[in-house]
Amino acid sequence: MAALGWLTPRRRSATARSVLAGEASAEAARKSSQEVEETSGTQPASVFPVLGDDKAAAFFDLDNTVMQGAALFHFGRGLYKRKFFETRELAKFAWQQAWFRLAGVEDPEHMQEARDSALSIVKGHRVAELQSIGEEIYDEYMAERIWPGTRALAQAHLDAGQKVWLVTAAPVEIAQVIARRLGLTGALGTVAESVDGVYTGKLVGEPLHGPAKAEAVRALAAAEGLDLSRCAAYSDSHNDIPMLSLVGHPYAINPDAKLRKHARRLDWRLRDYRTGRKAAKVGIPAAAGVGAVAGGTAAAIALHKRRR
Repeated sequence: MAALGWLTPRRRSATARSVLAGEASAEAARKSSQEVEETSGTQPASVFPVLGDDKAAAFFDLDNTVMQGAALFHFGRGLYKRKFFETRELAKFAWQQAWFRLAGVEDPEHMQEARDSALSIVKGHRVAELQSIGEEIYDEYMAERIWPGTRALAQAHLDAGQKVWLVTAAPVEIAQVIARRLGLTGALGTVAESVDGVYTGKLVGEPLHGPAKAEAVRALAAAEGLDLSRCAAYSDSHNDIPMLSLVGHPYAINPDAKLRKHARRLDWRLRDYRTGRKAAKVGIPAAAGVGAVAGGTAAAIALHKRRR
């Protein structure tokens, strides 16, 4: 990866792989939400602050929009705890998480590296096993990191009778766990290939990032009969401008500098729920936050060495 690659915005349109990833994610999301309806016996909560508008829905990015930090990194911590990989990989996950918080933006190359690591780790494991572990990891690392302000926005859509979907580059199985725990309708996420319920270590299409997210939302909206001009979307990242631009009600939540500038130029609504920092200084975490990650990594490595 280029040393300063994360500083350079990457603009690209949807590719065939983006479309494939989006369609696969939309199919997985609809299948999951239908299973919830069948098992619960009730309709999932639906749409947007226009009460009773069944042609509207809300789409929420996950990392740093709904939850502090990156879901994939928290998942990696949980897998390490369960001995899926060694201390060296844990240090790598922790460094990536610290980088993510320090930069305040999603670097596609950096995130791709993390996803490649995750795919190699889960290869050969059963989908059901990872889904079960995902439930535990949510309680251990993710539940306390949900932004209350964003959660309230999602609830407002639900209370209006609208469907609310997470849209994330995180694995769809993990995204579905988070959506279910938050009482949302479902989730669009990166779809990992599986054969007979076992992960192959490959993706269907590409990670659900940037243009692929927009394609997933477009595909889901078409399947659900939604009017995107009446829908809302929420994100912290300029990488999600394609998704935000699809809907009639785009919101910048805890925005990075590029998204903030874009949102102000187009008069999009902004919300910033971060504390301990000025809104203008986007992406710079409290020193203790990065220190805790680095310190935790150092402690884990030291403990591992003592045990050898």
